[in-house]
Amino acid sequence: MPLARAADPTQCPLCGQPNRCAMELQKETGVEQGPCWCTTAVFAADLLERIDPVVQGKACVCAKCSARIDDPS
Repeated sequence: MPLARAADPTQCPLCGQPNRCAMELQKETGVEQGPCWCTTAVFAADLLERIDPVVQGKACVCAKCSARIDDPS
């Protein structure tokens, strides 16, 4: 059984790349940010099912992975 990786709120839980979450960027820099795009995004259920349950709700999916649901290639 593979070990679950710890959630990093600055990385996408699907691809591991920086998710550029405005909320995390504000925490990191102290510079006030506008609302993150993810706060109003609607994520497909099958996209969310791909996220390890251990890290669900702990890091934003990046915009690239969110868009990829329409083009799984």
